[in-house]
Amino acid sequence: MRTILSIIAVCFITLSVNAQEFKFINEGGETINYGKIALGSDGKRVFEFTNTGDAPLIIKDIKSTCGCTVPSKPEKPIMPGENGKIEVSYDTKRPGGFSKAITIYSNAKQERKMLKIKGYIVKDSKVKVEKSSM
Repeated sequence: MRTILSIIAVCFITLSVNAQEFKFINEGGETINYGKIALGSDGKRVFEFTNTGDAPLIIKDIKSTCGCTVPSKPEKPIMPGENGKIEVSYDTKRPGGFSKAITIYSNAKQERKMLKIKGYIVKDSKVKVEKSSM
C-alpha cells in the first residue's frame, strides 16, 4: 500500500512540476524576421512571452547555434500570468542572409523550445532598408 501511495505522489509531483508553458506574444511568435537591415546596425531584438501555466516558469539556460548570436535569459522565475523577455543580439557586421536558432531550456511542459531569427544584412548603405517586423 505504501508503494502505491509513493508512486501516486511521484506522478502527481511530476505533473505539477511540468505545468508551465510559454506563449510568445510578439508578432511572428517564435521567429523574428529582421528583414533587410544595414551593415553594422543594431542587431538586438526581444522575444516577449507569457507564462500561461499555473506554476513559476524557470528558464535554466539558453544556447545559440553560433557565437554571432548572443541570447540573454531572465534571471528570475516568471510567475503564472506574467510576461518575460528573452533578448537576442545578432552581429550585424556580416553582410548577407542569416537564419539562426536559439534553444531555451526550462521547466516548461516542453523542456526545450526553439526560437529563430532571420534576415538579410545589406552591405551598401544607400540601399533602402526595410523596417524589420517584430
